Amino acid sequence: MSIYSIEYRILSSDTDANRRLRLSRLFTLLQEASIAHTTELGMGREKTLDCGLLWIVTLQQAKIHRLPVYDEPIRLRSWPGKTMHLLFPRYYRIEDRRGNALVEASALWALMDQNTRRVVFPELYDIRIRGVHTGKEPALPVSPKMPQAAETGSFTVPYSYVDLNGHMNNTRYFDLAEDLMPPELRSRAVTSVQTEYAKEAREGDTLLLQHEASQNAYLLYGEQNGAKLFKLALTYAPNL
Repeated sequence: MSIYSIEYRILSSDTDANRRLRLSRLFTLLQEASIAHTTELGMGREKTLDCGLLWIVTLQQAKIHRLPVYDEPIRLRSWPGKTMHLLFPRYYRIEDRRGNALVEASALWALMDQNTRRVVFPELYDIRIRGVHTGKEPALPVSPKMPQAAETGSFTVPYSYVDLNGHMNNTRYFDLAEDLMPPELRSRAVTSVQTEYAKEAREGDTLLLQHEASQNAYLLYGEQNGAKLFKLALTYAPNL
């Protein structure tokens, strides 16, 4: 059974002002685990990046029991699901030192041609990843709902937000959301995350944003020239 596993201790640079793991860093850890495991499975950069194929995330979801805190040791496990036509499901579990689940997450990945910027059929490039079934897979992600009574604004993608794929990295949308949301939400414990990345945003692109904050949730939507780019939904534990 092919399950990737790594131990990690939360660094000060991973955390926010509440000493909890930042959402952007959480999803960076999941992203890096995906890359490392894909390489272990023989589908690393020699077959993808070096051949002009880019791994991209299309949908993500996470159920968060508790975010780990500064200096806390954790174990991150990840494994692939059965390939779904163009999509590669992947599952994640982060545990504390006693084996208790802190985060249970899933994502749908795809491959994009570096030149055409279009999703490709993996079998045409002999990209094959055998799925694993553990019986403990979290639900696959779905598209978040749209903001309703939304505020609007704009955001121009800076160079520092762009990754090796040449577009705004999926993890930076969490930084954008936390910068825009009311401060009282940032101090609360996040309990779930849903994201959709429909179209890439590149350096210098200006996005039209809609965002909505309620007592226990925050929604963020971005588009460009009328085309949907991304949606993000965060829910938070109620104040006691």
